[in-house]
Amino acid sequence: MTEEFRLPDLGEGLPEAEIVQWHVAEGDEVALNQTIAEVETAKAIVEIPSPYAGTVQSLHAAAGDVVAVGAPLVSFAVAGEGPAPSRPAEFASSTPVPTGAERRVGDELRETAPEEAPRATPNLVGYGAAPTTATRPRRRARAAGGTVTLDVDTAVREAAPHDAVRTGPIELPLERPRSTPPVRKLAKDLGIDLVLVAAAHPGETVTRAHVEEYAARAPRTVPSSTVSPAETCSDRVTRTVPSSTVPPATTRSDRVTRVPIRGVRRHTAAAMVQSAFTAPHATTFLTLDVTATTELLASLKSDRALDGHRIGVLAIVAKAVCLALGRTPALNARWDEGAGEIIEHHYVNLGIAAATERGLVVPVIPDADILPLVDLADAIAELAATARAGRTAPAAMTGGTFSITNVGVFGVDAGTPILNPGEAGILAVGAVRRTPWEHHGEMALRDVLTLSLSFDHRLVDGAEAARFLTDVAGVLREPGRAMLLR
Repeated sequence: MTEEFRLPDLGEGLPEAEIVQWHVAEGDEVALNQTIAEVETAKAIVEIPSPYAGTVQSLHAAAGDVVAVGAPLVSFAVAGEGPAPSRPAEFASSTPVPTGAERRVGDELRETAPEEAPRATPNLVGYGAAPTTATRPRRRARAAGGTVTLDVDTAVREAAPHDAVRTGPIELPLERPRSTPPVRKLAKDLGIDLVLVAAAHPGETVTRAHVEEYAARAPRTVPSSTVSPAETCSDRVTRTVPSSTVPPATTRSDRVTRVPIRGVRRHTAAAMVQSAFTAPHATTFLTLDVTATTELLASLKSDRALDGHRIGVLAIVAKAVCLALGRTPALNARWDEGAGEIIEHHYVNLGIAAATERGLVVPVIPDADILPLVDLADAIAELAATARAGRTAPAAMTGGTFSITNVGVFGVDAGTPILNPGEAGILAVGAVRRTPWEHHGEMALRDVLTLSLSFDHRLVDGAEAARFLTDVAGVLREPGRAMLLR
């Protein structure tokens, strides 16, 4: 029998996901819980396990497509009573099922049958009903007798390889050519229409090699400004020359790059705009001598009992923050506008900002305030590695009560970080620099860094922010002071 698997809710009410890559193809045998695809949400890359053991019948989306939660993702042929139906029971009649081309009549793409009734599905997180739109709209074209025809503009014909151009109307795919985002970007940068490339490779997924082959065979035109004076009697004169002889100055497609706003970057942008225009931000700075901390870290590094543990400045700062928040609860609170309340947290869920290729993410260490220094350092290292690999679960990036961002890793001394929505404070840690500094009445080279604290001025006043920074700095100046704080 045939089972249709729909994209489940991957957590936090995210409405859609982009197919990053398929791990299976049509006809493949799959086992229960085998990874069949990777999808990218607004927060993370998530692996989708197979809910069935059987054979992949069809994939309902290609890599690069954006699929709505509840939309069909893949169909499986699984063992069951009776033969697997070739189509839904609603179509079981002597009337033949129209082909994809025959179903598309007039100016609109119309389905010939009502949506199939939902089947029982595995118990996956948030597995819900399909929305009205399954995927983002694909290219529409006018159908005539089952064949899509378009009269191609003369300029398009002249720009195409000669063996890919036909006289009269040409047949184009009913849907956009199947390809991946990098291939589509390459074609766009080269000024090539993927439809024309697909025409030379019917039924195939357009690859980078197809686009490059097309580009190599396509003639280029030289603007009339490069034509010799004798030829400029008409402003319509052009010369067709091999692409290898076109001077670089005539290639203008590399002047800009257009990057779709989606995934982590869209989510981060929306959150930062919400935060900036909701909470009144204020930032205060403190530069201090942390030589005692760097000396402590050097001694810990040489301790064989701590082999395999990476304890750095960020771990010491995180421990100092957890201690200081206990003395300044306003920075570990949330403003609840709807309820008209200030909610103070008696625990610290510490967010650590991590820069990744997909954008900035802030995974959270739950109950960081009760972790010993070594465990806190291990949690930070694991969190950062998981984030950079794009494997942080959406649930791991929620519930934070205070955040730290380490701008010093990029060689930056200070900044004015924007609050994560719902949090009262965020601390930026600058670079540690060897600097001439007054020490015991004399000038000496010392390890110095700057702390930058942004806070929600509805919850925290300047005195509380200063007291918090002083407490954090006290631990960094003299790590032994941590024994005195509680």
